[in-house]
This record gives sequence, C-alpha cells and structure tokens, in this order.
Amino acid sequence: MKLSTKGRYAVTAMSDIAIHADGRPLALTEIADRQGISLAYLEQLFGKLRRAGLVTSMRGPGGGYSLARPANEIAVSEIMTAVEENLQATQCSGEVGKGCTKSGTQCLTHNLWERLSAHVYTFLQQTTLEDVVATEIVPCPAVPDFIGATVFDGKTAR
Repeated sequence: MKLSTKGRYAVTAMSDIAIHADGRPLALTEIADRQGISLAYLEQLFGKLRRAGLVTSMRGPGGGYSLARPANEIAVSEIMTAVEENLQATQCSGEVGKGCTKSGTQCLTHNLWERLSAHVYTFLQQTTLEDVVATEIVPCPAVPDFIGATVFDGKTAR
C-alpha cells in the first residue's frame, strides 16, 4: 500500500475547507495558496469529490466549494475512495481468478496484507474529517518512533 498525493492532498484540501469555510464556499485558489497544492491538481480532485457527493460547488463571484455534509459525518475513507486511492496492501488485481503471483495464485503472505488493509480501512472509516482538524490523533504506542526504536510499555526495543 502506498498512499499517493491524490489521497493526501484530497484530505488536506477537505480539512482546509472544514477549518476555513465559515459557512461560505471556498475558492480552490485559496486552498491552493494556503496548502501549496497545484490549482490544476485540486481541480481534478474536486471534480471527483463533487461526483462522490462530498463537496458541493457554487459558480460565479463568491463561488467555490463547501462540504456537502458536516465534517463529523465525512469519513477519511470516503475521501480516499472518492479520489481512487488504493487502500489495499495486497498486490492482487482484484479480478476473479487473478492472484498475487504470476501463476494467478495467492502469495504466501496474502492474508497478512489483506488483514493490514482491513485495519487501515477500519481506521480511516472511523476517523472523520472533524477528527483530523479538531483533535490530535494519538498514535498507537507500539508504532515505531521512526528513528528505529519501538516503545513497549515504557521500554525501548531496538
């Protein structure tokens, strides 16, 4: 599983709307300037977000985009899915009869990656846009600190 800029930027832009909209539509140029995202890229993403029913658009002066539902009703997984972000950790094509390997069978670790995908999806399904902008998401204590150490019950394992 590799999260691309599509998913990251879509969640960032939607978060920007949740924070800055104040009941008015936001122009994509405002979001692009604040977040350092290409306007052309945002236009592509917002077309998909609009078709998925996550944002509404208003044309003309003072126009722009608004959240289609309150931030606490929009799951991060919906945003990722809307912009076609692949949340699968397996290498399977998803087609019937097609597996992970050249021969079309499942690889030995298929179930491991499938379970990881399920956990990631569940986390993103349970995390709303409001969670992203309103609170700090506390990481799992077993997650590596990205310097090479993992903390378990206050003890560092290397």
